[in-house]
Amino acid sequence: MPAPGLGVRIGLAGAAGLGLPVPRLDKRLLVIAESDGCFVDGVSVVTGCTVGHRTLRVEDYGKIAATFVDVVTEQALRLAPRLDVRLRACAFAPEENRHYFAQLQAYQVMPDEELLLAQEVCLTTPVSALVGRPGVRVNCAVCGEEIINQREINLGGTTLCRACAGPAYYTCEAAQAELFQMEFTRIAP
Repeated sequence: MPAPGLGVRIGLAGAAGLGLPVPRLDKRLLVIAESDGCFVDGVSVVTGCTVGHRTLRVEDYGKIAATFVDVVTEQALRLAPRLDVRLRACAFAPEENRHYFAQLQAYQVMPDEELLLAQEVCLTTPVSALVGRPGVRVNCAVCGEEIINQREINLGGTTLCRACAGPAYYTCEAAQAELFQMEFTRIAP
């Protein structure tokens, strides 16, 4: 599937659905992408939203879909390709027999209503919590690492990073962590 092209189309339609011109140079538009593939590159290029500016988040559900949030009004709009978009694409590129190239051509010219499904959604996490506050820093009571942007977990008055609060995407035995720290200290200038 020509995912970057879908990302561009979804990015344009999502911003337009909120009445926001793109690319954005401010932080008014927040995009939550539902996959971590090249689809997200298309969304990022057209909207100006990036992980580094904290205007693009990835919640990897393995889906070609994204939610666009106006952080001022808190209106949220989720867009995804129509379930039968590959079949619909053939009608827009009838001279192309190769499915990939038919999709590539069609996704550039298909009307939004033929290509995409859009629905208003309510976020389960407040916008303020998604965006966080830059400059806020605390340390985890277990591992000691710094936690930024209000991403800490407070359990019974104890401040924890998400990894120590669990479950984490990695494991690290204490002895291995100490060995790594000793090796790193020894080779650091």
